[in-house]
Amino acid sequence: MGIPTLIKTLTASDDASLSFVNGTDDVVLDGTYDEYMFVFTDVRADTDDVHFEFQVSTDGGSSYGMTITSVHWQAHHTEDGSSSALQYQTDMDLAEAASGQRIAYGLGNDADQSVAGILHLFSPSNTTYAKHFYSTFSNNFRLDAAYNSFAGGYINSTSDVDAIQFAMHSGNIANGTIQMYGIS
Repeated sequence: MGIPTLIKTLTASDDASLSFVNGTDDVVLDGTYDEYMFVFTDVRADTDDVHFEFQVSTDGGSSYGMTITSVHWQAHHTEDGSSSALQYQTDMDLAEAASGQRIAYGLGNDADQSVAGILHLFSPSNTTYAKHFYSTFSNNFRLDAAYNSFAGGYINSTSDVDAIQFAMHSGNIANGTIQMYGIS
């Protein structure tokens, strides 16, 4: 991995979504970097029992809904020690679907139920191959449990991906910070 260069920081305040669009507000999401890294700090939902997800665009953010194929698995452990598991999440992966890719599961809206993590997106401007991604997130689940979620897959398109949007699958992003980095 090369040296990360900070491109843009977005801070949520009861927002429906946060988007990074190439060419707007100093965002570079093109062939300048081979890899883009998004760092999430203290992202919290405004409603209970929601999932954090992303989707990409090839038309400057006018529409989102690219076809994604992915896998998702997680580990958890409850605060009281009554439950722990390592499991594949069939309801969180996508099979040639255009819905949002879930990257964190079952967020709560209590003050101590935020999510933090990293998402890597590779060669979004490449017009020969699909665009690969992987993520790891840690969150305090709505049922007072520590969760570590992992997702990986690809955007099944050779079109130039020039925008990425983050949102809860329901409700708003109450608060939190997302930083976008380019890695050469």
